[in-house]
This record gives sequence, structure tokens and C-alpha cells, in this order.
Amino acid sequence: MLLSNLLVVVILMLFAGLVYYVRTNRLWRESAQSLWKRRPIAVTVVGLYFVVGILDSVAWVGGVDLSKTQDVVAASKPRTIIDRMFSPETRSERSYSAPFASKEFYGGADLTHPGSYWLGTDRLGRDVLYLAFKGVKVALLVGGLTSLIVIPLALFFGVSAGYFGGRLDDAVFFVMSTLAAIPGILLLIALITALGKGTLQVCVALGVTGWVSFARLARAETLKLRESDYVQAARALGVSDVTIIMRHILPNLSHLMVITFALLFTALVLSETILAYLGIGVDGSWGQMIDQARDELSRDPIIWWNLFGASMALFILVLSVNLVGDAVRDILDPRTLRERE
Repeated sequence: MLLSNLLVVVILMLFAGLVYYVRTNRLWRESAQSLWKRRPIAVTVVGLYFVVGILDSVAWVGGVDLSKTQDVVAASKPRTIIDRMFSPETRSERSYSAPFASKEFYGGADLTHPGSYWLGTDRLGRDVLYLAFKGVKVALLVGGLTSLIVIPLALFFGVSAGYFGGRLDDAVFFVMSTLAAIPGILLLIALITALGKGTLQVCVALGVTGWVSFARLARAETLKLRESDYVQAARALGVSDVTIIMRHILPNLSHLMVITFALLFTALVLSETILAYLGIGVDGSWGQMIDQARDELSRDPIIWWNLFGASMALFILVLSVNLVGDAVRDILDPRTLRERE
């Protein structure tokens, strides 16, 4: 609980610093305004997902009316703001109920809270909308945290190999080729089996297997950039290699970083869904909801709302992130920046 709350504080401080930097820098301020003009709906949707993820990360103990629940153990655990909004300890049913229904799906008994479940309830009587909201934090952790592992790792190896070349390039290329030759899903399963099942373990496993493609791209772009006139001029003036990389190589890779983050984010979220389908995903994720709902489609009548809730939440997030990433890539492309200047 304490670690989660501290992480939220750090994220909010970093976000506040980023907003301040964008507002004080003309180029980034104009880029942010251009992004809003291009994709206002997608930016709003991503922001709402971020807010839900934050609300599901701030937790503290208390706030449960013990006279209305028999689950004393669950009531004594830390509860997030999302938990307090939905009150799953006191607001649940015995089994399935359809969206906005007033009676149980099987048996026709009256519901304890009729008409209050927008996406119905699952086989354990839990609110599907609540479960979909709980999956937001897992998706943001898997996509965001793993991307923050993959991109710096890929940049370090890719840029170093492309800029310095020689034996370093041979060694990095050998490692990339070796990892690329191993089927990704088998390597993921092996790593998760060795590390254990959990959010952090899944992120590390996805990070180890996901950095190769972007490292190859960064290496190829660096090989091209190191031969450019401005890099040769900087070398002639005695500028150090580290300074050249920081000032000339990485800024020209920024648009690739953004589009890679967007594509990688969505790919990682979808990969976790596949792992959950295989039974080694993260508890509470959309993939786990989809895995639990796969047998419900064979029932008569079909129970569709559990699958619909998780699938729509996943689809909207993936689509919005892709739209925002595509717009940011266009804005940060060096050719676009030169045209605007």
C-alpha cells in the first residue's frame, strides 16, 4: 500500500514537471497544442484511463460498514478509490445478471441491487464494470512500465552498436540475433516460469523479449546519422562521443521513440492478454476476464457482457494510444519541425 501510494506521488510529480516544462518551452508548447488539435478525443480518452489508473493505485484501510458485509478479511484490507466507489464488499450478487437487470440470469430471483449493474455481473456476482476498471491499472503497468524498460535498453544497445561499431556492434548484433531466433511466446513462458507469476515478473519477462526490434531500428538509424555532415563537423571540432550522441543522435530518434512506445505499449497489453489466456498472466487483467469468459459464449442463452466489457476496454485503450502516438510522431518528425520553423 505504501509503495503504491509513493509511486503515485512520484508519477504525479513527474507529470507536473512535464507540464511545467511543456508550458515554458515554446517548441514543446506548440507541439502539445498541435497534438490537441489533431487528436482531442484520443488524448481525452488516454487521460481518462490514466486518471482511472491513479484512482485505483491510491489505497488506505477503512471505510467499510461491517454491518453490511460478512467478508471481514476483505474489509480490513487496503481499498483504493475505485474500490470505495463500487464497494464490492457490500455490492455483489450470487451469480450472473444481465446489464441493468432486476432479476438473476438463472433462477429469476430478485437482485440485491436491481438495475445498478451497467455491464451485468459475472458468475461470482461481481460487477463487470468494476472489474473492467480494475484492469486499467494492470494494463497501464504492463504497457507503461515494460515500455520504460524496453526503450532505454534498446537505445543503449542499438545506439552504442551503431555509433561505435567494431566488436561492440558484432557482440550486440549476436545477442539480438540469438534472442530473435527464439520463439517469443516460448521464451516468455520460460522466463515467467523461472521468475514467478506476478505483475513485476511479467513486465521483466516482456521487457527481456521485447527490446530487440527497436534496438535493430535504433542501430540502423544511428549507422546513418553518424555519417551525416553535422556529426562529422562535431567530431572535427573535438566534441566528445557522448555529447554527440546526446545532442545529435538521440534527438533525431525522438519520433521513433514515440511511435515505438505507442506500438510497443499496445503490443505488450495484447501480449499479456495472450499470456492470461494461457493461464500465466496477471491477476485482475482484461486478459484474465477474457479467459474466464470464453466458456460463457457456449451457454444458451449466451452470456456476452463479461467478454464485451474487457474487450471494449482493451480496444478503446489500444486505439486511443495508437492515434495519439501517430499524431505525436508526425509532430516530432524532424522534417515536420523544420517546416514549422
